[in-house]
Amino acid sequence: MTASRFFQGALCGLPPLRHNAAMAAKPLADLIDDLLAPVLAAQGFAGRAIVSLWPEIVGERLSARTRPLKIDWPRRRPAPGEASEPATMVVRVESAFALEMQQLGPIVLERVNTHLGWRAVGKLVLKQGPVEAPAPKRAAAPPDPALTARVAEQVAGIADPDLRASLARLGVQVAQSTKRRTLDTAS
Repeated sequence: MTASRFFQGALCGLPPLRHNAAMAAKPLADLIDDLLAPVLAAQGFAGRAIVSLWPEIVGERLSARTRPLKIDWPRRRPAPGEASEPATMVVRVESAFALEMQQLGPIVLERVNTHLGWRAVGKLVLKQGPVEAPAPKRAAAPPDPALTARVAEQVAGIADPDLRASLARLGVQVAQSTKRRTLDTAS
């Protein structure tokens, strides 16, 4: 008996395994939310958006020296007709950058609230300590000249030069990301 028949359940009297569309491989990003949700909820985050999008929310310069730690929500529910109390966001900041971050606090609060879509956070608390360096970004590979020429040929009929250039850049980016995904999953 072969090992594959063993794993298909032949020894247990089970029918052979068949490919099931429901068991198809899922992207890790779809699965990680379920794993991180309890941990983030314990820290007051409704989801991973603030943590994962921190560089986009506060900018590269601030995100290199800060990390969101948690959001402390008010303990008391507001009475009917009473405005709810905003939450307090706790952010770890490098010691040398703490004074500057304190000055930029209102801007950070505004950006976080804009990202959330409502005035959720009203106070910023800074905790000084080491902040891990962000992972270095990989340099983008230069586009393939043949690919660039093929995309330029496809958008050549567009009269507006700015629109034509934008669509050409978009086409090259889409083609490169599709090519990268195909190469990453090939095994």
